[in-house]
Parts: sequence; C-alpha cells; structure tokens
Amino acid sequence: MVSRVIPVDPFDLVVFGASGDLAQRKILPGLFHRFAVGQMPEAARIIGVARSEMSEADFRALVGQSLTGFSPSAADNAALVADFLEKISYVTVDATGESGWAELATRLREGVVRAFYLSVSPALFGVIAQSLHSHGIATPESRIVVEKPFGHDLKTAQALNADLRRSFAESQIYRIDHYLGKETVQNLMALRFANALWEPLWNATHIDHVQITVAESLGVEGRGEYYDKSGAMRDMVQNHLMQLLCLTAMEPPSRFRPNAVRDEKVKVIEALEPVSQDDIVRGQYRAQGDVGSYRDHAGNPQSRTESFVAMKVNIGNWRWAGTPFYLRTGKKLRARCSEIAVVFRDPPHMIFPDMASRRGNALIIKLQPDEGITLRNTIKEPGPGGFRLAEVTLDMTFADALEQEADAQDAYERLIMDVIRGDQTLFMRGDEAEAAWAWVDPIVTGWEEAGTKPSAYDPGSAGPDDALMLLHRDGRRWRELN
Repeated sequence: MVSRVIPVDPFDLVVFGASGDLAQRKILPGLFHRFAVGQMPEAARIIGVARSEMSEADFRALVGQSLTGFSPSAADNAALVADFLEKISYVTVDATGESGWAELATRLREGVVRAFYLSVSPALFGVIAQSLHSHGIATPESRIVVEKPFGHDLKTAQALNADLRRSFAESQIYRIDHYLGKETVQNLMALRFANALWEPLWNATHIDHVQITVAESLGVEGRGEYYDKSGAMRDMVQNHLMQLLCLTAMEPPSRFRPNAVRDEKVKVIEALEPVSQDDIVRGQYRAQGDVGSYRDHAGNPQSRTESFVAMKVNIGNWRWAGTPFYLRTGKKLRARCSEIAVVFRDPPHMIFPDMASRRGNALIIKLQPDEGITLRNTIKEPGPGGFRLAEVTLDMTFADALEQEADAQDAYERLIMDVIRGDQTLFMRGDEAEAAWAWVDPIVTGWEEAGTKPSAYDPGSAGPDDALMLLHRDGRRWRELN
C-alpha cells in the first residue's frame, strides 16, 4: 500500500532556535522529507531565527550539513537538497530585546499560513509570544508551536498558559508531544473506534490490566543537568505516558474533531485516582563496570532524582473500575522499547487441563523500535499426541503489512504538517496540561516530603526489583523488555 501524500497550503514557517540541536536534528530534516515526497508546496518558505550573527549562506550551509547527517534521503540527492535550501532564509533576532523583529516582519507574506515554532527554552515562550504580538507579526490566524517541558509543576504550567494566552488564542496554540505523531499511537484510535470487534471488549469486564512501557537503553549523558531537575516523573510520565494512557482509556468522542478528542482525554485525567506511595517504585541506575552511574552523568553525587519510575494507576469511572494501569519508564534499561499491552481476562470457565499455564490473550501496540500491533492467541498445537495448547501471535508490523515506502513520516514532520493544516487533534490543550500536572504534583510532593531515596538498579536490567513486586503482589508480571 502506497501512502498518499496530500499537499498542504502555502506557508511561512518561522523556526526560533533554528541553530539548536532539535531544529538541526529533527525539525529541518523532517521538513526536507516532506519536501522530498512532494507535500510541501512551491510557495512554502522556512525562516530560521536565532540570536547568533550568521549570514544566510552560512545558515544554509549549516542546514545542508544537518540534512546530510540526519536525513537518509538527502545523502544521494544534492539537487533536491539545493532546491530545498532555496526555501530557507535566516534572520538574527534578540528574543529578549528589540533587534531583529522589524527585519523578521518584512520577511513574512500576506495570504499564506503563518506559523511560529519555538524550539527554545520554555522561559522564552511568553517573551517571544509577546514580541510577535507587539511587533504586529502574529495575526489572528497565526499558529504558535511550543515544545515540552510545558511547565515544571501546576503553578508554572498555569503561568506559561497565561503568558501564551495574552498574545494567542487557545485555538492558535500547539503544544507538541512527538509521541502523538507516531503512526501506532494514531492507529490506536482507529483500532478502537473504526472496528466493531474491539470496543465491546474495551472495558473492565474483559480487560484484566494494561501495561504502558517507555524504556530507554541510553542514560542521561549530555543532558544530566536538565534531567536532574525533572526526573522520570516530570520528564516522561506527565506528558508521554499520560498521553498514551489517555488514548487507551478515553471514551469514544462524538466526532473525530480536535476538541471532541481532547475533551475525552481531559476526562480520563480528571478520573485518575490519587496514587499511594506504596504503589510507586522509583529507581536510579548505578555504576557497573565501565558504565557510569546516574549520579556521575548528572554531575550530582547526592542526587535523589529518579531515572526510573513504575506505578499502579486506577481510573475511577465505570469503564475501568477494577482494571489497573501499570506505567513504567526508565533510563539505562535492557532495551529500547515503547509499547501498550492490553491484557485480557481469562475465559470464565477453563475446559482444557493446561489452560493455567498459558499467559492469555493480549493486544500489544508497539511504538518503537518497530511500530506495529500484535495479538496473542491460544490455539491447539499442531500434530498428533493429544490436545496440547500453544500460544501464537498475529503480528502486523506496519512496514511489512502495509508495504510502507520511504515516504513514511517521522513523528515531528507529521505534527508540523498538522500545524500547517490547522489540525489540533494530536496536540495538548492548555487545560489538559494543567490537569496532568494537578495529578502529578501530589505524587512528587509525597515522596519529597517522605525523603525517600530511589532504589538502585543495574544498567541493562529491567529496573529495580521492587518494580517486579509491584505486579507480582497482584498475581501479574511485567512483559519482558526486548
């Protein structure tokens, strides 16, 4: 199946922080990919903005180097890269001062989509938003994109929302979470709401529990100073895992429209019950052999920041009462793996003698490294010699099952094109971000007041042993990390 490429309207996309790592590694290579497959119109323009004094030629050379390093389709197509670079310009702007704004205003055109991507520190979100407004650069139809972290707690998230809303309406604000741009995450909604098979089973009557895992094999090397101020709870659970939880647990929206979808996600967050400290495990990877510890990488020998967190979460509504959601995320684990595992209850009456040894039905939604959906079933083992049961999987890896070609979109480029289209479905709304922090804050405050230290775990393991007990005490077990 060849994916359809639908061109977007002409646009001026202004990327603040254009010389930074995220812009050079993800945003600009992603835009090049959209250009390469024909989705970017001829009239599209990209304007890089940073405080560095740089000529347009120097900036284009920098972008060209990034494309060579981070875009496989650029390596053997110098002519296409040259055509893309013609769409790029550069303006030096002092985000906290007055210089450069008038020049930026002259680069923007009337009659095209106007979007501003803030690939900068959250401390600059409000400042840049206000300058765009006060210099007449932002129009009522403009769109502004902001990166995580969106706040450090509820108070700072509310302040950020207030800063942005002084210059932009909520309908213009796109809070980006790249996890929502993954093909499998979006297919979760299609799986649930476009098929008569699953929705009747998608409740506590038929589902025993749900596991949501985002495991990383890398540590915090290179970003330890930032990470030590946030930890796994703020860096991953409050946004990435919360979004996966919401999409798994939400009620069917009345229509597939941005606010209808986001209304249902907010309802899930508001239904989350408080989490006991007994239902949370925090961990921190220690040194092993040549591998340094978290504290080494964070540059803080006394750090109590968690690099791993696992927790049991309950949703207090009719659909999910009695079905726990187990969340876990961590650094320096055995494998890089992100997935949602929906584990179904056993049949009410066992008629086969060896049914007790089976693991049961499970729907595994894989996000990375290989996107796809797997359904675990029990069948009769083929061959003579009695009636023996065996577990098999129905495996649909998207790249194979749908014969995806090289034009498959990266999460960032998909979401940027949604910004240009004006589709906010896969972006967090302000009240959603605040609701998530309102649930997370008491959890963090609880362990800070208790003064507990994270449990140590070995790099390359599945995390602290206490995390295994979180499920074992309920008669369940985590899926293997592989």
